[in-house]
Amino acid sequence: MNTDAFRAPISMSDAGAKAALLDGLPRDVGRLAEVVQGVLIHEHIAPAYGVTLSAEQHKQAHVRGVEKMLDCITRQDSRPLPQARPPAARVVGVCRHFTLLHVAMLRRQGMAARARCGFGAYFEKGKFVDHWVTEYWNERAQRWLLVDAQLDQRQRELFGIAFDPLDVPRDQFVVAGDAWRLCRSGKADPGAFGILDMHGLWFIAGNVVRDVAALNNREMLPWDVWGAMAQTDSELDLPFIDRLAEFSHAPDRHFGDLRAIYKDKRVAVPSTVFNAVLNRPDPVH
Repeated sequence: MNTDAFRAPISMSDAGAKAALLDGLPRDVGRLAEVVQGVLIHEHIAPAYGVTLSAEQHKQAHVRGVEKMLDCITRQDSRPLPQARPPAARVVGVCRHFTLLHVAMLRRQGMAARARCGFGAYFEKGKFVDHWVTEYWNERAQRWLLVDAQLDQRQRELFGIAFDPLDVPRDQFVVAGDAWRLCRSGKADPGAFGILDMHGLWFIAGNVVRDVAALNNREMLPWDVWGAMAQTDSELDLPFIDRLAEFSHAPDRHFGDLRAIYKDKRVAVPSTVFNAVLNRPDPVH
């Protein structure tokens, strides 16, 4: 089991000059998730907290790296991170930001953790919605557990969450490669996977690429587009996505394969990606 590769902050999860802010935090997976929930607010769930976001606040959702996230957080409120901010004073992000900050905190403490891109079955009945969660190595259980660091008490009530967010069942969060395999084998409907008006194999394939990139420590925005991602099913290289899905289904067994495939320009994150929300090329810093 190659857990050591996921114990150190790397690239997006590296807090850089802001790393000291992550020292002295609770040494507990659940309490760290609570710290994350106290400094971030989900861009699309803000109204549930009575918050109407400004145009400037919406821009925060396009921040990629943890160092810049922490800079935004402390510029808005200089108090220590464990002191929860009022919802309107929290930095705006989406599931990927909650996940990446949680991963960064865990890695700062030497715990093996990684961000996983896939689909949550608990936001909309009968749908698997585009989502990210933390996957960390639980020494006591000797297995990887999924944690949804976004699900605070308000959201657990809002979405009727009946499971433990610190041990999300694998049928409630489906890793992108597993979603691809289910749909390719005819065991699931591709039309049930996606978000808003975007569903289907092409969307699942995009998340497979994002998940493989994340397993190589490049946790990109959910709307960053590059390489093998396509806009229609007909554009997909099915055998290639099949390989990526196989590797990401069992990332520890295929650790070497994941590192090797990341050298392929269809997977490797380039210096500039296409930001599909802002509808423009975006440099990756």
